[in-house]
Amino acid sequence: MNENVPLCLQKGEEMTVQFQRVSTSENDVRLDRWFKRHFPSVSHGIIEKLLRKKNIRVNGLKATSNQRLRTGDEIRIPPMEVSSSAPKTVKTLSKADIQFVQSLVLYKDSEIIVLNKPAGLAVQGGTKTTRHIDGLLDGLCFDYDERPKLVHRLDKETSGVLMVARTIQSAAKYTKLFKTKEIQKIYWTLVAGCPKIKEGKIDAPLMKKSSITGEKMAVDFDQGDKAISLYQVVDHLANKISWMQMAPLTGRTHQLRVHCAEVLKTPILGDDKYGRRGTLMQNIPHQMYLHAHSITWENENGKMQTISAPLPDYFRTAFHEFGFDEKQPIDTLFINRRKKC
Repeated sequence: MNENVPLCLQKGEEMTVQFQRVSTSENDVRLDRWFKRHFPSVSHGIIEKLLRKKNIRVNGLKATSNQRLRTGDEIRIPPMEVSSSAPKTVKTLSKADIQFVQSLVLYKDSEIIVLNKPAGLAVQGGTKTTRHIDGLLDGLCFDYDERPKLVHRLDKETSGVLMVARTIQSAAKYTKLFKTKEIQKIYWTLVAGCPKIKEGKIDAPLMKKSSITGEKMAVDFDQGDKAISLYQVVDHLANKISWMQMAPLTGRTHQLRVHCAEVLKTPILGDDKYGRRGTLMQNIPHQMYLHAHSITWENENGKMQTISAPLPDYFRTAFHEFGFDEKQPIDTLFINRRKKC
């Protein structure tokens, strides 16, 4: 069997026991993700059931869904039937969609692609969300046969740099780099007020809590998950509006938004979930002013690479209104200073 050809089933089809070798590009990929790639129409529940019954094996041995595969591993693939709820077809992107998603590309090499995600476009789908980055990734294959994979996220209303991996092997590598904090992200934000301490490190655990307005993340020092952010005030307008740069050292949901609102007491402008609706928004567009400005990592050639995303027009309008100069020199060394604290 050709190890590079994905095996796909249609609803109602079955197959006999087969064996397939793990290709070089799939080294270090989890077993459940390997199956998701080769059998997209087979549900996760069916895969777990087959694993429990030892019908799926790796090199003849019992396997687990989170097991990391190695090049050359032999996977036993038992007869499987497509779940009735599984998707039957893959959506074909229009020429306009392909042109749109390719227009977002800031950088591309053999491993990753960096996009400039616009505010208002979700990274993944959900209830009532049918248009999103994940659904447009087929337009970024270029000369590769594989579909790119997400390796981190941005909130729907956050703009800026978003990295996607070009292969399943690269996805495993860069997901690990994000977890080990070897990829540095810097965000720019406009907030109401000005922190008393102009540069610092926020160590405030977060957890999801229910409120009158729905579920929100909140600081909880007893039960929350570790959440650390670095911040520095770049400029401010009479202590009423501040331009800050921030670097999350952990990746909790809404981390920077909650740390700004609850810890620094300076909510992000336009953040209706954690801030005050309409705060100082009279003369600027009503958007959430949080922008993933840059990302830095060691590229495929072993050199440090930094890619920055230009500010959206509404952000530039606000900068002009408040008298901030986006071209002024920015101190990025605050990250190294504060990491040691």
